[in-house]
Amino acid sequence: MSGAVKRAMLASLRWTSLRLRLVVVFAVVALTAAVSASGIAYWLNREAVLTRTQDSALGDFRQQMQNRAASLPLRPSQNELQATVDQMTQGKAGFTVLLVGEREEGKPIIATSDPDDFTFDDVPERLQDAVNDRQDVRVTNSTPYHLYWQRIQLRGKPYLVGGTRIVGGGPTGYVLKSLDQEREDLNTLAWSLGIATALALVGSALLAQAASTTVLKPVRRLGDAARRLGEGKLDTRLRVSGTDELAELARTFNKTAASLEKKVADMSAREESSRRFVADMSHELRTPLTALTAVTEVLEDEIDNLDPMIAPAVNLVVSETRRLGDLVENLMEVTRFDAGTARLVLDYVDVADQVTACIDARAWLDAVELDAERGIMARLDPRRLDVILANLIGNALKHGGSPVRVSVRPVADELLIEVRDHGPGIPEDVLPHVFDRFYKASASRPRSEGSGLGLSIAVENAHIHGGTITASNSPDGDGAVFLLRLPLDDPAAPKEEPGESTQPENAFAADADAATDLDGPDGPDRPSDTESPGRGEEGQR
Repeated sequence: MSGAVKRAMLASLRWTSLRLRLVVVFAVVALTAAVSASGIAYWLNREAVLTRTQDSALGDFRQQMQNRAASLPLRPSQNELQATVDQMTQGKAGFTVLLVGEREEGKPIIATSDPDDFTFDDVPERLQDAVNDRQDVRVTNSTPYHLYWQRIQLRGKPYLVGGTRIVGGGPTGYVLKSLDQEREDLNTLAWSLGIATALALVGSALLAQAASTTVLKPVRRLGDAARRLGEGKLDTRLRVSGTDELAELARTFNKTAASLEKKVADMSAREESSRRFVADMSHELRTPLTALTAVTEVLEDEIDNLDPMIAPAVNLVVSETRRLGDLVENLMEVTRFDAGTARLVLDYVDVADQVTACIDARAWLDAVELDAERGIMARLDPRRLDVILANLIGNALKHGGSPVRVSVRPVADELLIEVRDHGPGIPEDVLPHVFDRFYKASASRPRSEGSGLGLSIAVENAHIHGGTITASNSPDGDGAVFLLRLPLDDPAAPKEEPGESTQPENAFAADADAATDLDGPDGPDRPSDTESPGRGEEGQR
């Protein structure tokens, strides 16, 4: 038996299963009803059997006492007493009689039809006291002595013992009747009732199984439909039949699914419209920005020849134009991530070389300490890795404190790149928002050098690699720590040729715009303009 089959069986038998609860409830109800009915039937039959046997035996004994024992003299002899006992039990199977008389005052004589089966010592004392108790004769009590009986266990067998005495003087008689046959009959009845109870229990379980199948089938369909709806298949609908509560539930589900599908379609349309607007706006801004950039470059070249009163304004125009260009490029990249068209161009690279190149290109060698062994090979997109590193390191330099330390180490099947600064750290209330777009910790300083998109773009580039970035404060309270986790390929897995494009599972097919390079952090000529938002005025510290 496969593991999946075993798990399915265990799941169907778990205590939270509605099917099992229905079976248990049906079984308990059936068992209670069957046991109650069987108990009542057994008790009624037992009383009927014992009463019939008892009345028959005691009636015969009373008749014999009146016919035989009443004719004895007040002081019978032993022989007369024995002869009377034999006459009373003649032809009475299982019927034993014992007579007690007196030949003189205080000198009793006893005669029994079977000394081995019934002796005077076998008569219970309570029965003897009741038989010999003389009662007052009244309107409601016509005789001083009555016939009494008692059921006893004698030598492990059930018996009926009764006794009475002759009114007006004479012997006292006791009768012993075996109830063994009645016990066997009642045991047979008990077994029959037990079998009937077991059959009722099995029948109730089968009935519960059938009922649960009828009830759970539409419930299971509803569960499957809800699961498909949760997986994004918003066109899922249930077939409705009948007018019961389950049918009404199915109709409600269909109405809910239709409403949800419409709302999601409307939201998707609005989101697509907004995304296209941002993309179109970014594309439209690139043309005038190109012209503005060319003009600002000319102005920057001629700034030494300009009037000193105009030079600060020219510097501001140049700086803001560059910032606007970075913002437009970042917006375009964010749009590609949102549309799912961003793609990877993977290659096998030495991670230490990539980190060194990123630091060197931005003239950060004096401010950054690198702890990375050469020879750590990983299959990554070099351009996107450069964007991640530039934003994390630039963010640490701008908002943290020197020196910034970058550590690279492989752990199991992951590549860990840690960027740590020695600044004041990140406030606890800001930590959950450091990767949010345009997040600013201080509303009083909404303007900053960065666009507020750097860390969010770094996170998206990590996600497209199948990795993550986390932010935290150093345990010793000296600075912030950003940890980049990227998966390392299994050496045994099939490898693609270097430079071949690949698309992650969570992205759609790339279009032509996806190949547009993201203008990452600027080169060594402008290290201060590197897009490294996330803290400071962007709200991270």
